[in-house]
Amino acid sequence: MRTLQETIRPSADLRNHYNEISKQCREGREVVIITVNGRGDTVSLSYEEYKNMKSRIELLEILSEAEDDVKNGRIAPISDIISDLRAMLQED
Repeated sequence: MRTLQETIRPSADLRNHYNEISKQCREGREVVIITVNGRGDTVSLSYEEYKNMKSRIELLEILSEAEDDVKNGRIAPISDIISDLRAMLQED
């Protein structure tokens, strides 16, 4: 698993140095934590990194649901699944 580099900057930097922060996120693949009065307020990251993070979260949710299905016996033999899929495809 890869860890993102994090940088902490005050909210004034967001106002005064937006282009620099944007470049830092995009090119440096960094996460910038914006603080207000010394406390974390918001996080800025590149759009590409956001999409990747969102995809990983969605995959983890799907895997969690699958694991729950296995634990609760909501499973079927693969041969049954393949037969069902073939039947569905032939209907179309």
